[in-house]
Amino acid sequence: MSKKERKRAMVVMKFGGTSVRDVDAVRRVVEIVGREKRPRVVVVSALAGVTDGLLDIAGQVESGEGTAAQDAVRGLRRRHEEMAPLVRDPEQKAALLAEFDDRFDELEAIVHALAVVEEVSPRSRDTIVSFGELTSSRIVAAALEDAGIPSRAVDPRTVLVTNGEHGSAQPDLEATDARLLEKVKPLLDQDIVPVLGGFVGASTAGLTTTLGRGGSDYSAALFGAGLGAEEIQIWTDVDGMLTADPRMVPGTRVVPHLSFDEAAELAYFGAKVLHPSTILPAVRRDIPVRILNSHRPEAPGTRITRSPAPGVAGPTAIACKRGQTRLDIASTRMLEAYGFLRRVFEVFERYRTSIDVVTTSEVSVSVTIDDRRALDAIVADLSEFSEVSSEDGMAIVCAVGDGLRRDPSLATRMLGALEGLPLVMVSQGGSRQNITAVVRDGDTASAMERLHRRFFETGDSTPASA
Repeated sequence: MSKKERKRAMVVMKFGGTSVRDVDAVRRVVEIVGREKRPRVVVVSALAGVTDGLLDIAGQVESGEGTAAQDAVRGLRRRHEEMAPLVRDPEQKAALLAEFDDRFDELEAIVHALAVVEEVSPRSRDTIVSFGELTSSRIVAAALEDAGIPSRAVDPRTVLVTNGEHGSAQPDLEATDARLLEKVKPLLDQDIVPVLGGFVGASTAGLTTTLGRGGSDYSAALFGAGLGAEEIQIWTDVDGMLTADPRMVPGTRVVPHLSFDEAAELAYFGAKVLHPSTILPAVRRDIPVRILNSHRPEAPGTRITRSPAPGVAGPTAIACKRGQTRLDIASTRMLEAYGFLRRVFEVFERYRTSIDVVTTSEVSVSVTIDDRRALDAIVADLSEFSEVSSEDGMAIVCAVGDGLRRDPSLATRMLGALEGLPLVMVSQGGSRQNITAVVRDGDTASAMERLHRRFFETGDSTPASA
């Protein structure tokens, strides 16, 4: 084994909220980590539902419901105390419970102080929400220790360095890599399993930040990239990336192999298994990502690598993204005038609002967005030089796959499968890896079922092996 191979022979194992939901779930995590013989770093989300609970607490404080917020904090305290049976040694259990008391006493004090002014800043919200991952990582580390696996909880705020953009902080890759070598690698060298909460970091000023919802996947990939991991594992409650959302389409199946590009497209366009940002650090260091099921660890899952799977005809999977708003922007008075599109997109940039789908003609542009927070201001600014109309209740349905590049007829077959449904917009990405249609939300399930039947139940798409 070469020096480079020895350096990479470790794995990052990230466990989502459903994988650490309760005592039984954490025991499964301990078994999975125990079976892995390579050096490993464990990254965990908050216990299932806890992040939502913490966000609700912040909302109650802002609404003047201070008493309800304090009651909710006490409920979360009891929820975490119910995890104590994971530790059998009386002294270690007492230490864990004492740590819970300290942590939730601190949270109660923060909530009480904020309730006085009935205001929660983005900085304070990050502080509140961070308690989920900070506490769950301590629970998992204690459970691993109890099972005889040397482990240590590492505060992610000492490792993940970010800017000061609370709620959606951007990581400082160079500084984070240096912290990983300082704080985490020495533990691996001693055969100790570091356990870190995902999603949470700290600014260079030492203030608690978060990466945004789903950011635990991103944390895991950042840690894997910084440590030169051999593989990044995302453990969740499904067998891997599926050909479609099983809640909407019957008869879905696991996609054994995806390229980085395919996975990123699917994640962006609504596949819930993987956070869109997860792929970026893995691509940077060319590290395979595997999606696995903590409830069925024997299942092979989905492997994601730089190269697409050979021999796949048709799309790899389909996805949908609901809750879209369509804006039609037209300016007949600017016919053939330069700068129209530039002015349109500058408005969205000004309000930091991402566009999901765009179609254009010479004098008009239609876009969809899922972030409506600045919609009124966007419409007002666009109206200064355009005629603007908007409509809510839209959804994107998207077929994704490297095979779409090789077979131009797939676009025709996709539209044929949707015949009879009113299509609001149709677009093909510049990468030619996706074909997207915008439909009214009420037609989403029908569109997804038709596409799945056309491409995955009639031989138009051939799955690849992992």
